[in-house]
Amino acid sequence: QVQLVESGGGLVQAGGSLRLSCAASGRTFSNYAMGWFRQAPGKERGFVAAIHWNGASTYYADSVKGRFTISRDNAKNTVYLQMNNLKPEDTAVYYCAASRTTLTLRTAVAGNGVDYWGKGTLVTVSS
Repeated sequence: QVQLVESGGGLVQAGGSLRLSCAASGRTFSNYAMGWFRQAPGKERGFVAAIHWNGASTYYADSVKGRFTISRDNAKNTVYLQMNNLKPEDTAVYYCAASRTTLTLRTAVAGNGVDYWGKGTLVTVSS
């Protein structure tokens, strides 16, 4: 089992920045690809970003490319999502996710197939 706990959400004005963190415990963190998903009210949970187990590769949804950056620190068992130039349409609950491969994270439909989830942290962007 892998336990994931997100933090860093909150209320921010459009154009602002937030950094989300996800602390992992349980099985060896470095064995897993990590990712972030988000779910807005009335919408499916969707892929945001993913990072390879060693940080060598990163992937992003088109809607966040150039604004969001995913990173990880395996010594701290933590993955981050730096979000810049936030827009009202980024408002959602953000979930940390872990799976064996980034492919699983990148191709998950409505989050199906992901091995582990955090409980989420709310990000609200005001206009």
